[in-house]
Amino acid sequence: MAFGDQFEGGESSSRLLSKHSALAIVPEEDSDNDESSFEVLPLSNFSARRRRKKVATRVPRSRLRSLCSFWKCRHLYCHIHPYSRSAMICRLVKRPFWGIVIILGILKLFSLIWSGLVYFFPDDLDAHLDAWVFPAGRPSIFSHWTTHGVLPVRCHSHNDYWRDVPLHSALSAGCIGVEADIWFSNNDLLVGHTPFTLHHEVTLRSLYLNPLLDLLQKHNTRSSQLEPAHQPGGPRAGVFASDPSQTLVLLIDFKEQPEETWPILMSQLQPLRDSDYLTYFNGSDIISRPITIVATGDAPFHRITANQTYRDIFYDAPLDQLSLLPPSSGGPDPETQPIYSDKNSYYASVDFGKSIGSLARNRFSQGQLELVRKQIQAAHMRGLKVRYWGTPSWPRGLRNHVWHVLVREGVDLINVDDLREATRQDWRKHRSWFF
Repeated sequence: MAFGDQFEGGESSSRLLSKHSALAIVPEEDSDNDESSFEVLPLSNFSARRRRKKVATRVPRSRLRSLCSFWKCRHLYCHIHPYSRSAMICRLVKRPFWGIVIILGILKLFSLIWSGLVYFFPDDLDAHLDAWVFPAGRPSIFSHWTTHGVLPVRCHSHNDYWRDVPLHSALSAGCIGVEADIWFSNNDLLVGHTPFTLHHEVTLRSLYLNPLLDLLQKHNTRSSQLEPAHQPGGPRAGVFASDPSQTLVLLIDFKEQPEETWPILMSQLQPLRDSDYLTYFNGSDIISRPITIVATGDAPFHRITANQTYRDIFYDAPLDQLSLLPPSSGGPDPETQPIYSDKNSYYASVDFGKSIGSLARNRFSQGQLELVRKQIQAAHMRGLKVRYWGTPSWPRGLRNHVWHVLVREGVDLINVDDLREATRQDWRKHRSWFF
């Protein structure tokens, strides 16, 4: 049989070549019509490439099958009769049901883990995840009020200048009081806790007075014709959009040189005074305005009371030195009137540790509660707002317990360093006790 006749069978010949694939029949370049001349080439390279491709494509499929094998129905009847009623129920009802159960179980597991983390480390998660920043969320982009949606809270931002954004952090949290320590230097008032932390650019005007003036100017500028015009001597809008009548207390702590500091402070308050933004005493009544200036520390009390007809700086009275007033103290006789009253003071403050003492077994004793109630009553009889500073800050459960008791007994403002916890007002005693 000739060589050409052996391979004229078409399909049978190709099968024979596939079994014995060591040789291949490839026509030469210029022999299209010449069927007798062929070139025999080895196919070992081609077969190796095909094997590699097949292996590469089979590996992902096998992994996918192994991952999804648990989802396959293992009933022999369902494989034999895939379109029967039982097979359809198993495929469309049973397997989706168990899939949903598995997904819900995984979600429940993650929920339990997350709840445990939140219970033991609530504040740390808030700080790192930024889950809770301010009580009312972000300001609205449709409002020109920077405190849009913020609710005022009875908290005082202690050492406010330590915060990343002084003043604005306290306002965004809803605090109605901020504190600044001032030092006299080169006819200016620097802000800082100690002389080592002072800087010539960190001044009372740059951190507080100028930002407050700009903020109040925006809030008291008519943004539409529907907004009522501000009349001279009429009420002014404060810093909080939800309660424009709420005043903001700027507590200024005199650190040293009170006589030199006083005239500089009076001159720097003049722009706010000219715009009628400062709460003042007119000789008989207190006229409330958006900003109330309170002096503490080494502030000269005699300077505050020198003017009997007008004053817009009030004193921080010593709470532990106030006694209960006799019934006749409210008469017209000046000798019977108290030294500290709402005519010259606004706060009545004291160091909690020095006045009340430490809490045995992390709770108020009956004597300590009675002392707190007497101090609060004495201050309220004079029209002053009570503030305790130096309250316990750790453990957090003890701190929250102290805040809760003080507010319950009638304290007007709590002195805080942690704005998030203070404005949350979730002061359960058991919450985050040791962390």
